Amino acid sequence: MLLEERLVRITNIVNERQSVTIQELMQVLGTSESTTRRDLTTLDEKGKLTKVFGGAIAKGIVFRTKDASIPIREHYNIKEKTKIAKYASTLIKPNDFVYLDAGTTTGLMVNFITEKSAIFVTNGFLLAKKLSEKGFTTYILGGEVKYPTEAIVGIEAEENVRKYNFSIGFWGTNGIHKDKGCSTPDVKEALVKRAAMAQTQQKYIICDASKFSQISCVTFAPFDSATIITTNLEDENYKNCINIKEI
Repeated sequence: MLLEERLVRITNIVNERQSVTIQELMQVLGTSESTTRRDLTTLDEKGKLTKVFGGAIAKGIVFRTKDASIPIREHYNIKEKTKIAKYASTLIKPNDFVYLDAGTTTGLMVNFITEKSAIFVTNGFLLAKKLSEKGFTTYILGGEVKYPTEAIVGIEAEENVRKYNFSIGFWGTNGIHKDKGCSTPDVKEALVKRAAMAQTQQKYIICDASKFSQISCVTFAPFDSATIITTNLEDENYKNCINIKEI
């Protein structure tokens, strides 16, 4: 296959799938890893796609490799996050055993939760403080402290959360993508999210519309594994998804 023909083929594949790995391209095109990497570099330089670690994504998709700190993120889209948090808090029913993921929108939920019989477990150390101050029975996971996201992460936290069985849980995410699912930049944080979701009956991802069509380094849940609560979506690719609740 000639170079120009190969570049057109790669561009079409990426635009169709939105994201693709080097291994997938090697299999489809029958090319070597070094050739595939060079082709992706060429197409990235031409503005046809965005080259990322291990592959490429379509133009217009944002790839996140680092977490912004909570003090910075808590000012992003505050009206939308507050609306989402207020709605999500109404889903907590009497005697629920609730998991709350560390994050800005889950943190806002505490302002609206009224069900005093519910019991909470969280990996957010300041979130635990807020819950406790409001009189809720609260447990916090043990493990490594991650300051930027005010979260407890790592193997100890992952193992700790497996002893619980939650009736309902709420998670934040850095990115949502139909193929790549819900993702976050940090492996340790992703493992805790994944383990907690496996222990939960009713699962909710809560995030504003800006997180859609974004991809971070580590996927912690498939796209359709939870109900996604968000604000009005402009991206037509997600309009007919039955697991999305727009408020």
